[in-house]
Amino acid sequence: MIYVQNYLIKMDSFEINKIVAAVLMVALLVIGIGKLSDVIFHVEKPKTPGYAVDVEEAKTVSSSAEASVEEKIDIDALMAMGDLTHGEKVFKKCAACHSIVKGGKNNIGPALYNVVGRKIGIVEDYKYSKALASYDKEWTLEELNGYLIKPAKWIKGTKMAFAGLRKEKDRASVIKYLNQNSDNPLPLP
Repeated sequence: MIYVQNYLIKMDSFEINKIVAAVLMVALLVIGIGKLSDVIFHVEKPKTPGYAVDVEEAKTVSSSAEASVEEKIDIDALMAMGDLTHGEKVFKKCAACHSIVKGGKNNIGPALYNVVGRKIGIVEDYKYSKALASYDKEWTLEELNGYLIKPAKWIKGTKMAFAGLRKEKDRASVIKYLNQNSDNPLPLP
């Protein structure tokens, strides 16, 4: 330690100049190489960045026309895709919030035993959203299919936060499973 201190004290200005010059030369060399590489490998930037993407304008469909398109689903063909064992498997997603057993209690969502064919929003001891309570229809096969696609889109204002079942086979299977879990299952097409 004493040796290092003595060396720094004995260092003259010429040695300090050499060290500063070396540091400056390295900095100039790095900057110079960067500028030289920009000259050698020059790339012209486009006036407008990015690529032009041609997009056809989508035609807007009114909500009533959209609803009529959704109602025109061939429910017979859809239900033919369904399978009870597959429906029981897919229903496990629903079982986190709904019970399906006879006499089952309401959970986060209402009990779904006897749901197919009953009026919407009438389960006792369950507080429905205003949208669902005032929706004056029955849970038909068509209504269940539309609702299971995306509940928040089918009945705007519902408090059911479920992404929906996109696959037709999944929806048909769940509807069959719901229909089976009833005192009087509806005859399926």
